Amino acid sequence: MNPTTQALIDRLSAHFTLSEVREQKPGLLLLKVPRKDAVQFIRDLRDGENYTHLNFLTAIDYIEQGIFTLTYMLHNYANHQGIAVHVDIERERAEMDSIHKLWAQAATYQRELREMFGIRFPGSPGLDDDFCLEGWDQIPPMRKEFDTLAFSQERFHTREGRASEDPREHMRQIMYPTHSD
Repeated sequence: MNPTTQALIDRLSAHFTLSEVREQKPGLLLLKVPRKDAVQFIRDLRDGENYTHLNFLTAIDYIEQGIFTLTYMLHNYANHQGIAVHVDIERERAEMDSIHKLWAQAATYQRELREMFGIRFPGSPGLDDDFCLEGWDQIPPMRKEFDTLAFSQERFHTREGRASEDPREHMRQIMYPTHSD
C-alpha cells in the first residue's frame, strides 16, 4: 500500500472502526465501516479528506448471510483517488440513514435501491415515488428470492414460431457448415 493511502487509513482509523481494508488497485481503496458510523464517516471523507464526488451508491444482496452490503463509491479529484465504503445492513429491516443532504443526487440512487431491493432511506425526498417500475406490486426484483424465470413465464407466454437453439451448435453450423463430427 502506498504511503499516502496508508496515511489516510491511519487518520480514519483514529476516529472510526474500519475493517476489510484493502487496496483493490492503485487509486482505489475498499473498506467497511459499521452502519452506525457510516453517514458521519462519509461526511468526514467529503469535508476532511476531499472526497467531493459521489460516483454511485449500490447494493449487493447476501441472502445467505441475511444482509445487504451498500457500496458508496466516492472520488477525490485532487489526488485522483477513489474509495468504496461498504456498509452492511440487515435484510429483514433493510433501512439506512439517507445521505441526500451530503449529495443531492444520492436521493436518486436511494429511490432506485428502495424500488429494486426494498431498502428504505427515511427522510430521503421522493423515496416512495416510482423510479422505473411504475405500478410494480411484486417483491423487489433485485432481491435474490425474486424468481425471474417464474415471473417471465407468468407474464410473457411462449409464441408459436419462436424456437430456442443451443448456441454452440448454432455457431458450429454457421462457422463450419460443411464440417461433420
